[in-house]
Order: sequence, then C-alpha cells, then structure tokens
Amino acid sequence: MTDQRGSSDIERREFIGALAKHRGLLVRTVRGISEEQARLRPTVSALCLGGLIKHVTTMEEGWAKFVKEGTSAMGGATATTIARFSASFEITDDETMAVLLERYREQARATDELVMTLPSLEVLHPLPDAPWFEQGASWSARRVLVHIVAETAQHAGHADIIRETIDGAKSMG
Repeated sequence: MTDQRGSSDIERREFIGALAKHRGLLVRTVRGISEEQARLRPTVSALCLGGLIKHVTTMEEGWAKFVKEGTSAMGGATATTIARFSASFEITDDETMAVLLERYREQARATDELVMTLPSLEVLHPLPDAPWFEQGASWSARRVLVHIVAETAQHAGHADIIRETIDGAKSMG
C-alpha cells in the first residue's frame, strides 16, 4: 500500500529492517561485557562501548523528535545543545549497561512505530541553523531515516573496534 505521497509499506519495512540489522550488530558487540569494560576507552578516541549505546539512543531519539515536531525539537548551535551532544557519549555513575540497553530497545520500538505510522516519509522540516548542517537545508523523514541508519552503522563499527581492542571479540568480521 502506498500513501498519498509515495511512501510504501515496503519502503518503511526496508528502513526498519536496515535499522534492525545495524542495531543488532551494535547490541551484539556489547554482549557479555562487564560494567568496567563498558567504560573503558582502549583506543586513542574518547569513545567507550556504553557511551556509544547511550549516544546512538540519544541521536535516534532526537531525530525522531525532529520528524514529529520539526526544527524547534533540535535546537541550534547553542552551548546547551553542544554540551548535550558531548554528554550523550558519557556514562554517568548511575547508568548500567542494562539500563542503557533497555532505553535503546525502547527508543528502537518508538522509532519503528513512528516509521510505520507517519502519514508520509515526505514530511519535510528545515534543519536548525548550525555549522554542521548545510545552510538553509531541509530534510524529509526519509532523509532522516537514512541518516539514522548510517550513524547506527558507523557507531556499530566503532564499537566493534573498541570491543576487539578490549578482549579480542568481534561482532563483524
């Protein structure tokens, strides 16, 4: 079935399938790690496994909110927005991998539901003013979903490298 603007159930299911694949790789990469390992930063980057799970959850949540609410949901290039972005990679003392993974599962369900219930994937919103976005650009829900898939895949790769550095385990390869 195709909606009034050309978004089919097949296309929506393909987005959900691509997200499920890369989410699954990311989650498989952290399977069996200790709380201590979740916080390790064994490479020259500042990334840790728990921080990647937290960041991908926060990123997906923010983009889903953008699709539903528009530009104001994202905020611009403010000190608060930049601080929130940096904090999305940090695990607080009270956050455990179980908590982070449950939050990720909940966000995945919410995003999948959004994909299937949007009136159209052509929903379009201007991006906020920020140096990391093209000036004056707008993104459709479809473009946002492509970005979420790409970012999830990229961070799943980061996680795989970090995990291999920690204990030699690999989820991809």
